[in-house]
Amino acid sequence: MAAAAAPAAAAAAVGGSQPPQPEEPEQGPALDKAATAAHLKAALSRPDNRAGAEELQALLERVLNAERPLAGAAGGGEAAGGGGGGGPGAAEEDALEWCKCLLAGGGGYEEFCAAVRAYDPAALCGLVWTANFVAYRCRTCGISPCMSLCAECFHQGDHTGHDFNMFRSQAGGACDCGDSNVMRESGFCRRHQIKSSSNIPCVPKDLLMMSEFVLPRFIFCLIQYLREGYNEPADIPSEKDLNKVLQLLEPQISFLEDLTKMGGAMRSVLTQVLTNQQNYKDLTSGLGENACAKKSHEKYLIALKSSGLTYPEDKLVYGMQEPAAGTSTLVVQGFAGSPGALGQAESSDEEDQDGSQGLGKRKRVKLSSGTKDQSIMDVLKHKSFLEELLFWTIKYEFPQKMVTFLLNMLPDQEYKVAFTKTFVQHYAFIMKTLKKSHESDTMSNRIVHISVQLFSNEELARQVTEECQLLDIMVTVLLYMMESCLIKSELQDEENSLHVVVNCGEALLKNNTYWPLVSDFINILSHQSVAKRFLEDHGLLVTWMNFVSFFQGMNLNKRELNEHVEFESQTYYAAFAAELEACAQPMWGLLSHCKVRETQEYTRNVVRYCLEALQDWFDAINFVDEPAPNQVTFHLPLHRYYAMFLSKAVKCQELDLDSLLPDQEMLMKLMVHPLQIQASLAEIHSNMWVRNGLQIKGQAMTYVQSHFCNSMIDPDIYLLQVCASRLDPDYFISSVFERFKVVDLLTMASQHHNTVLDVEHERSMLEGALTFLVILLSLRLHLGMSDDEILRAEMVAQLCMNDRTHSSLLDLIPENPNPKSGIIPGSYSFESVLSAVADFKAPVFEPGGSMQQGMYTPKAEVWDQEFDPVMVILRTVYRRDVQSAMDRYTAFLKQSGKFPGNPWPPYKKRTSLHPSYKGLMRLLHCKTLHIVLFTLLYKILMDHQNLSEHVLCMVLYLIELGLENSAEDDSEEEVSMGGPERCHDSWFPGSNLVSNMRHFINYVRVRVPETAPELKRDSLAGTSSDGLGALQNSGTAQVFSLVAERRKKFQEIINRNNSEANQAVRPKIPSKWSAPGSAPQLTTAILEIKESILSLLIKLHHKLSGKQNSYYPPWLDDIDVLIQPEIPKYNHGDGITAVERILLKAAVQSRMNQRIIEEICRKVTPPVPPRKVTSAEKKTLDKEERRQKARERQQKLLAEFASRQKSFMETAMDVDSPENDIPMEITTAEPQVSEAVYDCVICGQSGPSSEDRPTGLVVLLQASSVLGQCRDNAEPKKLPITEEEQIYPWDTCAAVHDVRLSLLQRYFKDSSCLLAVSIGWEGGVYVQTCGHTLHIDCHKSYMESLRNDQVLQGFSVDKGEFTCPLCRQFANSVLPCYPGSNVENNLWQRPSNKSTQDLIKEVEELQGRPGAFPVSISSETNLSKEMESVMKDIKNTTQKKYRDYSKTPGSPDNDFLFMYSVARTNLELELIHRGGSLCSGGASTAGKRSCLNQLFHILALHMRLYTIDSEYNPWKKLTQLVEDMNSQLGNEEQQPEVPILYHDVTSLLLIQILMMPQPLRKEHFTCIVKVLFTLLYTQALAALSVKGSEEDRSAWKHTGALRKNTCDAEKSYEVLLSFVISELSKGKLYCEEGAQECTMVSPIAWSPESMEKYVQAFCLPFLRISSLLQHHLFGEDLPSCQEEEEFSVLASCLGLLPTFYQTDHPFISASCLDWPVAAFDIITQWCSEIRAFTERHAEQGKALLIQESRWKLPHLLQLPENYNTIFQYYHRKTCSVCTKVPKDPAVCLVCGTFVCLKGLCCKQQSYCECVLHSQNCGAGTGIFLLINASVIIIIRGHRFCLWGSVYLDAHGEEDRDLRRGKPLYICEERYRVLEQQWVSHTFDHINKRWGPHYNGL
Repeated sequence: MAAAAAPAAAAAAVGGSQPPQPEEPEQGPALDKAATAAHLKAALSRPDNRAGAEELQALLERVLNAERPLAGAAGGGEAAGGGGGGGPGAAEEDALEWCKCLLAGGGGYEEFCAAVRAYDPAALCGLVWTANFVAYRCRTCGISPCMSLCAECFHQGDHTGHDFNMFRSQAGGACDCGDSNVMRESGFCRRHQIKSSSNIPCVPKDLLMMSEFVLPRFIFCLIQYLREGYNEPADIPSEKDLNKVLQLLEPQISFLEDLTKMGGAMRSVLTQVLTNQQNYKDLTSGLGENACAKKSHEKYLIALKSSGLTYPEDKLVYGMQEPAAGTSTLVVQGFAGSPGALGQAESSDEEDQDGSQGLGKRKRVKLSSGTKDQSIMDVLKHKSFLEELLFWTIKYEFPQKMVTFLLNMLPDQEYKVAFTKTFVQHYAFIMKTLKKSHESDTMSNRIVHISVQLFSNEELARQVTEECQLLDIMVTVLLYMMESCLIKSELQDEENSLHVVVNCGEALLKNNTYWPLVSDFINILSHQSVAKRFLEDHGLLVTWMNFVSFFQGMNLNKRELNEHVEFESQTYYAAFAAELEACAQPMWGLLSHCKVRETQEYTRNVVRYCLEALQDWFDAINFVDEPAPNQVTFHLPLHRYYAMFLSKAVKCQELDLDSLLPDQEMLMKLMVHPLQIQASLAEIHSNMWVRNGLQIKGQAMTYVQSHFCNSMIDPDIYLLQVCASRLDPDYFISSVFERFKVVDLLTMASQHHNTVLDVEHERSMLEGALTFLVILLSLRLHLGMSDDEILRAEMVAQLCMNDRTHSSLLDLIPENPNPKSGIIPGSYSFESVLSAVADFKAPVFEPGGSMQQGMYTPKAEVWDQEFDPVMVILRTVYRRDVQSAMDRYTAFLKQSGKFPGNPWPPYKKRTSLHPSYKGLMRLLHCKTLHIVLFTLLYKILMDHQNLSEHVLCMVLYLIELGLENSAEDDSEEEVSMGGPERCHDSWFPGSNLVSNMRHFINYVRVRVPETAPELKRDSLAGTSSDGLGALQNSGTAQVFSLVAERRKKFQEIINRNNSEANQAVRPKIPSKWSAPGSAPQLTTAILEIKESILSLLIKLHHKLSGKQNSYYPPWLDDIDVLIQPEIPKYNHGDGITAVERILLKAAVQSRMNQRIIEEICRKVTPPVPPRKVTSAEKKTLDKEERRQKARERQQKLLAEFASRQKSFMETAMDVDSPENDIPMEITTAEPQVSEAVYDCVICGQSGPSSEDRPTGLVVLLQASSVLGQCRDNAEPKKLPITEEEQIYPWDTCAAVHDVRLSLLQRYFKDSSCLLAVSIGWEGGVYVQTCGHTLHIDCHKSYMESLRNDQVLQGFSVDKGEFTCPLCRQFANSVLPCYPGSNVENNLWQRPSNKSTQDLIKEVEELQGRPGAFPVSISSETNLSKEMESVMKDIKNTTQKKYRDYSKTPGSPDNDFLFMYSVARTNLELELIHRGGSLCSGGASTAGKRSCLNQLFHILALHMRLYTIDSEYNPWKKLTQLVEDMNSQLGNEEQQPEVPILYHDVTSLLLIQILMMPQPLRKEHFTCIVKVLFTLLYTQALAALSVKGSEEDRSAWKHTGALRKNTCDAEKSYEVLLSFVISELSKGKLYCEEGAQECTMVSPIAWSPESMEKYVQAFCLPFLRISSLLQHHLFGEDLPSCQEEEEFSVLASCLGLLPTFYQTDHPFISASCLDWPVAAFDIITQWCSEIRAFTERHAEQGKALLIQESRWKLPHLLQLPENYNTIFQYYHRKTCSVCTKVPKDPAVCLVCGTFVCLKGLCCKQQSYCECVLHSQNCGAGTGIFLLINASVIIIIRGHRFCLWGSVYLDAHGEEDRDLRRGKPLYICEERYRVLEQQWVSHTFDHINKRWGPHYNGL
């Protein structure tokens, strides 16, 4: 390569100085380029290739000229010369074409690519993806927690049973398949399992030879463009300019990216080019005369400078690699020497922020003064293309294309190392750029996208740490970043504090800008080798502690005492996130490497520097011994580092705790701030911080919340436990009560004055203090529990609060934030513990209820033995959860019969303490605590105010803890007389609780306000003969002051430490506690007590049980009790049980106690203090009684209400439960009432519906296309999941009916066609009611009130929507009830003996009579108005296209067709709801709440406005022979009418009935059905004849003809069939070409049985609809029957089948015939119409005869078992409309159409695609599966709702938005529920959360 490089400069001079001439290669087409390339390649292949090299250089110089394209914008003239007038673009394309030709050496570029690919040895996948790509992570196979796989590699590998999940990439990433540093080889996919490098042949030299020459120039050209494009203006370069440059460079970078995809061979060439230092030096040094290169070099230097970086002169050997550099002097071009460099570099930063941070600046200079840091932050030296490329990538803020190119190269190992070093070298610069960036989010993502690929690899991370000082760089950069936002700390001593903390309001923290840095740091610390270097390097540890101390005490809260704070700052989010990410996570990372004994040294280092940093901090904030009042910070990362390393040292490294602990004074200081937090938590929950706004509650909750607790509250409590175990217990206890501000409350006096607390807060603060002590003494998280025990305890606590789903449990159990640390959620221990403590409750489905998720609930034995209220209290974020846990515990005890009453929290035995912490138990055996317990017991017994059951519960808990952990040192009976403890020996003799319990205290001297009742009593005592002197000697206890005690202890300790020097500095602490003036005068009084703890307990027992002498020592009856005291009887229970348990334990531990208890019990105890208690007790008893009565009353009311509601729910909600419910009768059935009576649910009045004040039924009208979705085969269609499977809708019911109608309309008269069929299969109007009625005028005023009430959203009042006032069911119209009587009904149903002929005549007359209604339409009444308006509603319910089928728009035939089709739709749907047949008989819900009767009235009323001309009335054709048939067919030019055999019989039935005056007589109905059955039967025979083959037909014709003259020929199917065949064969119906004949023939051999079966099946749909109609019109029950006898049962029910017929008669269908006129004549007449038609159109004639009437029930599409199959196919599928991959793809579950949800791309006239599709596919109802969320969304008209998901994971949970990415499986029950709601049209009633979609879905 050296030869080629020499002439470069000369060539550059020639080509560069003047505009290039258009030379020969540029005019010639590509052919010339290829020839030139081939020639050059040949020249270069010769051994002496100088000439070729020079020629190539000259050519490249001309083609790849950086001046040309980008200058094109300015000087378009010259530039266009070469490109043939194409502007900059053309020239660039030309250059690229040249490159491609040259690389390929004259061959085709595609072939060249293929050739190179063949030599790809890469065993790595390395696929790079950007944000939002769907990738996989398998924890079972991953070595690094960041491991990820592309979908292809994942599915080709074997991960069955592994812990994997799918995730949407946030920052982008790359596939690790094949990289054994990051994942285990077992997880590699099939492609990358083979180490393929072995069998790949060597790359031939000449293949890539040209690339080696061309690429350096190409990359240099790219760099020149980048230099050119970057103008360092005075202001910050605008985004737009940078993006413009990048857009111009798009093709070049894409070209490079394509090269990297050619595989390993090309990548290694690129690596050579990018890392070769010589090339870089030659091309970019900017020497020589080439003006362009010079200019470009200058721009590069300017860019470096403006970035605050210096470029050392060449003569200085200076770079990150040589450590010597750190000390050398800096030669800075353009500005002053080294120390100021940083300050100046920062100046640009300072302008962004306000000037108020002078302090931060001062601090910063102090911190970064070392030259080492200086060089890290400020020096960059580029030695290769790669380094400068990365520099520009950073300058341009990481354009996606560049990032992808740089990452695509990573599979090349040599490149990977070089690039990582380059990245580290630029690290500081990257972070500087990030801090200034406007788009910091995107940039952060791109940075992490790169760094995670580099630092996840342990080998690489170690190498860079060793060679490039990676750790130093990272820590320095982190420090530098945080320094820009420091402020003075206001903690403790505001004026003199020297401590600085980060300001959480800064953008840097608020927007989490630091996270790329921290995430990289955590990533490299997860590697053992790197973490060890960190822990060994003392300098680094010091710097790191310095960094952590910036967060110590941040976000200080000051309690507002007067006004409510004006502005609630939300900075606490930033503070908690910062402590967790920047302090805690690195800490967990380091801890994970301190697990074994060998690592003791590391722990010692951390602890040592941590303590030093803490000492500095205490000094900086000027801390003495009292925390400043009314302020709290939740952030003490230094304390927590110290605590966690201590814990680890004891637990895993067997270090001696005392060797790591500081002196007593330091321990006292250490405990102050964590204790302050605990007290503040209690204050916050007591509402003392309420003026600080909600955010302070937010902080208290976050502090204990599952993601934070093990980095915050747990270490704090552990640190307090350590301090408590080593400090004087009396000091510690008194500190606690002082901190919680309840010292003044702990007095024997009944009144006291608290100087620091308001009365209303006292009780909850006292509860807080006691609860804290209980937690402190019972928690064993860091004091000896193993990891599995901890996990179990955490899980039990969470499950006791509430049943939990698997995912919420995973989320709630605090995981160790460092992923490499053992307990990972989802690890085996998690699953095994879960199955041990919990039972799985599978998801349940209540129809109409919400859908449950699969839940875990605690096993019974867990409640029995493991429920631990202490753990629950510690872990609850909301206080109500504690209550919830107790309620559940109570319920369990009641249910299992263990305890009936209200239990107290159970006392649970603890795991044993680790020996290092034994000192903790001394707290339980110190006099101070005993005095507190005694005082509290006494106060509770005396009913002093402010004491709750909770206080008592905690007091007893502490006593019991003390008895369980009895002190070792005191021998039992001995009484120690301590020297210095004179102050309270008059209280208790020793410090052992067991012996102190029996110690009687006679008198106590108390300080009381002068008004106290004690004084009055005591004055008498004073005058008594006893004399005060005697009292004095009997050892009155003195006033016990906790505070004084604490001060004394503190002084003692300080003196013991001989820190006189300090003492001089210590200011006298003003006593903040006694605010003078405010307090009333206190005087001393002496109280007579004469109690011991034991006697108080026994009296308490009496008090709690409400009986005298209720306590009887159990051992008097059964001495064994004392020997085996573990009695399960006492495990669960209330206070009484607790007292008994404690007394028993006290007796067991000491014989003396046992004796004293017996003695106390013997003395009959007088009522406690007589004066007060009686009245109080009486009061409470009265209260109790009153309460009890009230409760009972309430219970009664509730029960009554519940039963009412239940019966109503059963009637109202029986969507799915046809059994057990009472029909809600619309009409009352007593015959003597003449008119139907309705109740109005609004005004409550009952009465008939009248003309003037009509009553109406509450109904919901909705358009429905469910019927149209019926298919003729029972198998539901599958959702397509490959390109091949497509769904074609031609076989749906709607499509078939459409085709039929259009066929008829082609050949027949339009008006006649519209009477021959029904519409409404798509967009039919379905009417449903809840069965409640209301006056129409009441309804109007109800709607008015809804309109004014703006609260009710979710439905639109303007569209007439409302909810039923009684049952709240959704509705949108009211159907007027027709005034009618019941008695008439009975008359109409009387059987009559008129002949069929008479009835036929009557029917005809009635139809002809115009509007023969009891109400004439002409007189406008309220009723008729309502009827009209509701008809309008019905029409408007569906879209116009579903109403208008006529060729002449707006013709009355259309309305006519629409009206009877509404009736048809409702009947057909009811049939479907009954399961498609009437076998089940009358017991169906649809019948009870049907509104068909009312609907029929309305439809009939309107249909009778239209009269059919009597000659067109089909009734005539059915019942009379028309003499002159030819007259009809004579006029050829007019289209004929539809032949009667092509009519749809069911439609005819509805027309006939609705044309009759209502109410209809039963005999007329039967008559119509009989007549229509004859036509139907003939149609069946005709269809059968067409279905049979030619031979079948002749055989049938023959057999029938023989019997034609027998007596019942008209009822013999053979005769009739043969006659139909002979009639039809006169036309051309049967005779078409034989070829087609074969296709039609069904290979069935027709037997008489199969023919009968066919005929019955043909007739059944009609019989079903007729029976339903009869049921609704005449109220007759439907008979139930077997499937095979459905035909005969329905036929006899309709009166077609004479009753004396045996139903087992085989050919029953013909027996139903009752011909109105001679059968053969009328058949001849009907067939002749068809003959005339088939003369011309035999094909169509035949198609119309075969009516497919056997529709199966409608179904949604069948979904695949595994959701992944849907997801993988659809989430990448392109939309057929806009051909893009939709952002939110969705698929319709009714028809399988793929749509863009919310996609603006597919919007039509302001309707988005889903809404549009819901109108076209479901007439306004759409059911869509959202592919990216696995959720189903329902669109109903103008509203939508999220329905839920039918795919659940292995734990029965939904995974909305696929956040967890676990495999999901279909839940058949849910899918059935969805389908059921769709078919029954109950989405509106069952789903509650509807919202408007504004057509935007």
